[in-house]
Amino acid sequence: MTTLNVDLGERSYPIYIDGGIVNNAELYQRHIKGKKVLIVTDDNVADIYLPRLLAALSGFECQHVSLPAGEAHKNLATVNKIYDVLMQNNFDRNCTIIALGGGVVGDITGFAAASYQRGVSFVQVPTTLLSQVDSSVGGKTGVNHPMGKNMIGAFHQPACVIADMDFLDSLPKRELTAGMAEVIKYGLIDDLEFFEWLEQHVPDLLNLNKAALAKAVERSCANKSRIVAADEREAGKRALLNLGHTFGHAIENAMGYGNWLHGEAISAGMCLAAKYSCDLGLMPAADVARTENILSLAGLPITPPKEMTEDKCLELMSRDKKMRDKTLTLVLMHGIGQSFLCNDFDQKQLLKTLKLAFA
Repeated sequence: MTTLNVDLGERSYPIYIDGGIVNNAELYQRHIKGKKVLIVTDDNVADIYLPRLLAALSGFECQHVSLPAGEAHKNLATVNKIYDVLMQNNFDRNCTIIALGGGVVGDITGFAAASYQRGVSFVQVPTTLLSQVDSSVGGKTGVNHPMGKNMIGAFHQPACVIADMDFLDSLPKRELTAGMAEVIKYGLIDDLEFFEWLEQHVPDLLNLNKAALAKAVERSCANKSRIVAADEREAGKRALLNLGHTFGHAIENAMGYGNWLHGEAISAGMCLAAKYSCDLGLMPAADVARTENILSLAGLPITPPKEMTEDKCLELMSRDKKMRDKTLTLVLMHGIGQSFLCNDFDQKQLLKTLKLAFA
């Protein structure tokens, strides 16, 4: 079993990566606070993995709630369902909530844990590639609002992350492909060596080669842990993890949450960031082509939906939660593995780039 550490002082926690660890009772005993445990999962995951997790928690007083699956249900109404179970079963502050599911379940559960009685402990058990390499690590929790993605939330670090590689065996192909966008993102941000490895191993990852998947998850988590440890609350460097996300979140919102999966929208968003960087004379055209090639090889979209317009994209980007004093910060690139933050960009060129992309 590989163990990585997210170094945040007293809020530090481990990430466990291996196959067959969802029912490792010792891991839960090590990190669960109190005797009462609420497992939050969704309707897609509950039938497959909930019994195994309940068996591993036989020494605890467990309740569980299964949420409707999908980004369309990532809202305050769904969080209320978690509060209802906690209240009905008299959960106090000395309890633990476990998120068993993908990124949506993890984000919702983390927010419920952050806000119930002003904060209780929670454990992330991510079941998708995207959640294992990204959303389960770093403590960002929250829900969507009709006017913007993840606009309601809190920073709340988990007690640990248990990433079982065996979950990926039952992952639908589209979900696996969507997760590849976040994996590739880490190479584009500041890890050229990883990007070059991915160029050679994307087919292995899509074919569920366990050794390749374990390496990709470990390297992605190590990259995210390093950045989060340096900037937990996104005062600076952590914003690099948003490469493609400002464009991508606009796509998700415009298309209706869940119609484009998060990873699909982020893939198109990273291509827009690369093209805009190139149009500004910052990024070589050859690196834009490599970016598009690897995302296309992974089966991801490299152009935004034709149903959108550049005006709609700009409108939704203006509501992005990364706005500061009416100024938007974009993540741009000098090249593969050379991303940087920019809040003084050419608005006219941005409009030209978007017009061409949405034509």
